Amino acid sequence: MKWKGRRQSGNINNAGRGGGRGGMALGGGGIILALVIFLITGDPFTALESTTKTAPQTQQEEYVMTQAEKDLYEYSAVVLADTEDAWSEILGKEGINYTPAKMDIFKDAINTGCGFAQAGTGPFYCSVDNKVYMDLSFFNNLVNDFGAKNGDFIVSYVISHEIGHHVQNVTGIMDQYQKLMQKLPEKERNALTVRLELQADYLAGVVARYQHDKGYLDDGDIDEAISTAWVIGDDAIQKKGQGYVVPESYTHGTSEQRVRWYQKGFQAGDLSEWDTFNLDPSQL
Repeated sequence: MKWKGRRQSGNINNAGRGGGRGGMALGGGGIILALVIFLITGDPFTALESTTKTAPQTQQEEYVMTQAEKDLYEYSAVVLADTEDAWSEILGKEGINYTPAKMDIFKDAINTGCGFAQAGTGPFYCSVDNKVYMDLSFFNNLVNDFGAKNGDFIVSYVISHEIGHHVQNVTGIMDQYQKLMQKLPEKERNALTVRLELQADYLAGVVARYQHDKGYLDDGDIDEAISTAWVIGDDAIQKKGQGYVVPESYTHGTSEQRVRWYQKGFQAGDLSEWDTFNLDPSQL
């Protein structure tokens, strides 16, 4: 993506290195176990709340980034700015005032409005404090451990997906989702979460279309995003982590679904086809 010399968001923050090493026990599965829980973008409440009782009261220490991390940080700031511009314009046409989310970049661990998180958790959005949390080392794991196509647009896809959850928060969908989740049994909660996540993939596609129309994308960028969406489908993650799939435990959708909803958002470039909640399961 063409990003150098472009506007960087002022809503990004280098939160530093977490002072504590305790908290969430990821076990031998490491990043795979974390992704089974979150699949990069999951609702962090259940897992994170369970850690707040035992997590240390960490203090973020100043962390000096490497040059590669500085570049990734600045790239992320440009992507965040793109999401701000895109959603201010798109939601403005719908009569909705868009208040941007903030994003904290951290190293190792961090205390959040949703509880204690470690780097292995993967990037996530917390609707309590309206923030995206992300450890930049995660993107190397996507390429090295999961086989995503290497390229900077992986970062754009993931950030745009997380900001998609913020758009759901701004538009009231997240609140409706959380209220429904309290009333449903586990299997139905999982199915509802799949709809939330596929909608966030659609919204990430909408941002990519905005970036494309502005002339920001390079050849191959969309292929990088599609590659990432594919390797983090529930079926792909479960096959890699445990060797078999359990469809009733899906919380984000299959690889095919995630790619398809991202492409739908890219093709539409607006909210015209974003409703995943009123479709028959066969249409997801």
